[in-house]
Amino acid sequence: MVEEAEANAEADRKVKEETEKVNQADSLIFQTEKQLKDYGDKLSADNKEAIQKAFSELKDAHKERNIAAIDTASASLNTAWQAASEEMYKAQAEGEAKPGDSNEAPSSDKGSKGDDVQDVDFEEVK
Repeated sequence: MVEEAEANAEADRKVKEETEKVNQADSLIFQTEKQLKDYGDKLSADNKEAIQKAFSELKDAHKERNIAAIDTASASLNTAWQAASEEMYKAQAEGEAKPGDSNEAPSSDKGSKGDDVQDVDFEEVK
């Protein structure tokens, strides 16, 4: 049995690696579908097109169980999402800077309307 295990170790390693890559691709496909649904309207046309192209390539590679293509498509998809994330972050930062246009610190009163909090002294009785 030990000899048989040693003889099949390489084949087992390849099957395990293939299974892990396919599972990672499956997870990335699920995440991408969710992110496209959540953030699709916030993406520029160029970024959305790049993401959808890489996403399509990943789905095809996943169906074929082509490990090399899965690696390439996953890297492309991650690169496309990184560019899109940077763009969304910059847009959000610019959007937050525009309304104030001043260097004043935000008021600490915000959100405290209706809160009637009082500091009181208390004495613990035993």
